[in-house]
Amino acid sequence: MLSARTATKPVELILEELEKADGLEGLQTATEALCEHYKIDHVIYHWVDSAGEQYGCGTYSDTWRHRYLELNYLRIDPVIIGCFQRFHPVDWKRLDWSSKAARAFQADAISHGVGNQGFSVPIRGPNGQFALFTVNHSCDDDAWANWTDAQRRDLILIAHYFNQKALEFEPDRTPEQSRDLSPREIDAMTLLAMGYSRAQVADTLSISEHTLRVYIERARFKLGALNTTHAVARAMSLGLIVV
Repeated sequence: MLSARTATKPVELILEELEKADGLEGLQTATEALCEHYKIDHVIYHWVDSAGEQYGCGTYSDTWRHRYLELNYLRIDPVIIGCFQRFHPVDWKRLDWSSKAARAFQADAISHGVGNQGFSVPIRGPNGQFALFTVNHSCDDDAWANWTDAQRRDLILIAHYFNQKALEFEPDRTPEQSRDLSPREIDAMTLLAMGYSRAQVADTLSISEHTLRVYIERARFKLGALNTTHAVARAMSLGLIVV
């Protein structure tokens, strides 16, 4: 049965290990760990850097990866084509599989161990970089819809975490400055770090709890954090807040 949070290694630990990685093998290890954590068939990360070089890591079989390249499936893959035209995460069922070539490609993929369900997060980085983070599994539509609805927010954060790390390995890249938190985001993170409840933080800042949630979610996204606790820890480690 499709489920999450059943593996022994917490996803926060997986991301902490990814952050410490000093090579592409760290990305590969993280995809395997995430598969085990979420109990899904495949996790894949694929990107094209600013020079047009392609890289990838994930849990598809070597046979399928070689076949994909040999048959130049990149030109007809509805996931690549569809996600390149989008900026938001997409379930594979929403993509265009109507052509004969797309249907044949899907059948070939499934015969090589690719699941019938997929969810991809398109990412656009600096200088024309394009990447995809994908989770893939075999199950019925209802089970997949329920799972992706529950994990959607975390998957988006994990995708950007992967991309942030991958950019560190791009040759001749000038490191980007980290995205600064706004004054209100710093205030919210600081009070949370001090042990205030959300209600207390909202009251102290004279804002609604809904507005507070917006500040927290924006800070989480900027910090590439999985949850609020992780965001506070990263903000402290980066010196963005002092408690």
